[in-house]
Parts: sequence; structure tokens; C-alpha cells
Amino acid sequence: MATITNLGVGSGLNLSDILDSLSTAEKASLTPISTQQSAYTAKLSAYGTLSSALTTFQTANTALNSADLFSATTATSSSSAFSATTSGTVVAGKYNVAVTQLAQAQTLTSAVQTSNTTALGDSSATSRTLTIKLADGTSKDIALTTDQTSLTGMRDAINGASAGVSASIIKVADGSYRLSLTSSKTGEANAVSSISVSGDDTLNNIVGFDSTKVDADTGEGNPMSVSVQAQDAELTVNNVKITNSSNTISDALEGITLNLNDTTTGNQTLTVAQDTSKATTAISNFVTAYNSLLDQFSSLTKYTAVDVGSDAQDTSNGALIGDSTLRTIQTQIKSMLTNSASTSTYKTLAQIGITSDPTTGELTLDSDKLSTELTKDPDGIKQMIVGDGKTTGITTTLATNLTSWLSSTGSIQSAKDGVSKTLNNLTEQYNDMSTRIDNMIARYKAQFTQLDITMSSLNNTSSYLTQQFDTSSSSSSSS
Repeated sequence: MATITNLGVGSGLNLSDILDSLSTAEKASLTPISTQQSAYTAKLSAYGTLSSALTTFQTANTALNSADLFSATTATSSSSAFSATTSGTVVAGKYNVAVTQLAQAQTLTSAVQTSNTTALGDSSATSRTLTIKLADGTSKDIALTTDQTSLTGMRDAINGASAGVSASIIKVADGSYRLSLTSSKTGEANAVSSISVSGDDTLNNIVGFDSTKVDADTGEGNPMSVSVQAQDAELTVNNVKITNSSNTISDALEGITLNLNDTTTGNQTLTVAQDTSKATTAISNFVTAYNSLLDQFSSLTKYTAVDVGSDAQDTSNGALIGDSTLRTIQTQIKSMLTNSASTSTYKTLAQIGITSDPTTGELTLDSDKLSTELTKDPDGIKQMIVGDGKTTGITTTLATNLTSWLSSTGSIQSAKDGVSKTLNNLTEQYNDMSTRIDNMIARYKAQFTQLDITMSSLNNTSSYLTQQFDTSSSSSSSS
């Protein structure tokens, strides 16, 4: 509080200093409340840190909580002509693959036109409709204005109609242009079977097409000729013939997607083998995330002993020392790292090379041990770690509890709500007490001011009387 310099002038007393001392003494009663406010604010922030740490651990736990990790396979091809990917449960083994033909999309090309912007249709036609039919039976009608009968106009109209083909213009030389239509998908079923223009015979004679009139050798026989023949992919797998409209074949071999790039020379080999790398990575990341979570627990509950007789705690102490919410979560997580109910021989993480430090609780991963066990019995490890994916399994149980703890009605949010309520109460206490102190100091100031006025008046009266007595005495002496 600022020093009140006017006080004490009348009384000769140091009333300003006295008022400052009273103010300081009274406001000292606010310090315990401020200290509590700081502690609870730090606690609220610490709960946020705890939530963040648990969310990071939850991410690693979710990645490990997948049965597919333990049945993962990898496919290797002996030829660059094809590759493969696997998904789900695939039996390890070898396949003989021979690719004799790749799937390709049909392309139709018009005769040469001298301009790509000049209208080509019958200008007297009142309306015209371009109809494109595909071999699979689907069709699209496209209405064209006279201005849209140029190569450019038809290209744009076709591309805007989602008719199963894409249109482009090829400039073969100066003053020489062709309209090119390519099927949107590969395979015979996706080829164009016919193109017709109703209401404009002139335009029909430029872009018309009928697949039944195509010369098998030249691709001609229509205004639009076949420049690229539609065809299906053809291959054999273990001498079983397969035909597909696409070069990406996902429905021939269960759990295996073949990607064809070229034809092969005779049979090539596709090898499907067990892949433990995905499970290894997920387990390693889980161990790292768990140890990071423990580090955060330690930071939030850190305690440094103080000298005997000292009331102050070390400023580096964690905001959640002795916190029941954190302690409960930490204890429960530790208890979930085993699965005694596992239907396999694996019950503990130590059996697959993950041991716990008895002092710090941190996990250590023996990569060689893990690799050996994953190769020997991946399904048994899956039973311990993932379980049924609903109620059993280490990661499944952890997932359920992590979701509960981090939910809007979970224990962490409840703890936050409790701290927030306490902070609000402390703020009210602080404001009420601060107001009472301010009012008290104001009363003291008013009383001190009145004292100053009274003392000043008394001093003036005393000076006057003294002067009068002095004057009276002087007169008596003269007579």
C-alpha cells in the first residue's frame, strides 16, 4: 500500500508508517490462501499433464491391441512382373504365377479434323443427344448444343458427364486433330460397345461407333476406330487359369492382392511367409511408451526431503505427491501387465522377453527372446496380449480402463472438477478477506485523519492560550 504522506502533520505522530504497518500485518493473512491457490493451480495443470501422458500411452496400446499383428505375413515375388500384399490370416506357402496378358483399357480415335474448335454437327438440327454405351450394359445420354459439336466441345461435355470414358484431343500435326476416348477402367466389360448421336446424322458420321462392326485386324469399320483394344488380365496360379478386368486382383487368392506390372517368362514364384516385424515394432513401442508414462508419474509425484524443523517443501516437488487418483491409476496399470487367464501357455510379459526393474518398475525388452517366441508361437502371444479383443488380454483390459480414466466422466476429470471447485472457493475467500482488510484500513485512515485534525486543533488552542498567558504576564509586569 502506498505511503500516506499527509498523515501526522497535525499530530506530529508518524501515522503514515503506522497505517502501512497495520496494512502489511493484515494482508499477511492472505498469504496462506495465495499459497493454497498456487498449489491447486499447479495440481490442475498436473492433471492435464497426466491426461496427456495417458493419451500417448493409449496410442501405443491401441497399436498393439490388434490380432492381425500376430498373423501378419509378407509376400515376396521372384519377378518384377508382379508383386503382392497380404491381409488378414494367410497361410504361409509358395505359389507358381505366370502372367500371360495384362488388362488394358480400350481407346477409340476419330478421323482427322482440320480444327478442334469448329462446330462439326448439322447446324440445322434443333437438338442432338450423344449416347455412350458400355459392354457391361450401362449407358449415358449427353445433350449437345450446336456449339458443343466441335472436338473441344464434345471433349468437355463427355468429361463432365461421367460416362465411363475420358476424352482428350490429340494434335497429330498442324491443322490435324483427333478426338480420343479411353475407357475409365481396364477390361473388356468396361469397353465402349456403341456411340451414337440421335438428331444429327452429320455428327454421328464423325463420332459414331458400333463394336459389332469393328474389323478384328485393323480396328476400323466405324467413324471412330479402335486404336487400343480392351482386354482382361490373364494369368495362372499353380496352373489354375484366372481372368480379371483389372491388373490389381484381390479376389482370386484369399487374403492376397496381386499387382500385375508385366507379363512373365514362364512360371515365377510368389512366397508368402510369416512376418513378425509388425508385432515386434508394436511391442517395442509399447515398452517405450510405458516407460515414458512411468517417468511422467515419477515427475508428478517427485518428493525431496527437507531439513528437520523446516516447514517449507522443496520447490521441485511434483504437484501430485500423494494424489490418490494418480496412485490408483499407476497401481492398476501395473496389475494389468499380466494375463493369468490367458488360454495359451503365455501368462506374463517376462515369458516373451519383457522384464520389469524391481526398483523403478520400468520395462526392459530382450529383442532376441521376443523374436524367438514370436516365431515359435505368435498365436499364443496374441492370446496373452490381445485376448478375445473384448474382455480379455493385456492390451484389451488396458484399453477399456484408459478409455474410462480419460473420459469426460472419468476419475481424472472428477479430480479436475474437485480442484476447480476448491480454487473457486479459495478465490471467493481471498476476495472477501481482501475486501474486509481494505475496509478496515480505510476506517483506520479515517480515524487517523480525525486524530490528526483533533490534535492539530488542540495544538492551536494550546498555542493561543500560551500566547494569551504570556501577554497577560507581560502587562502585569509593566504596571
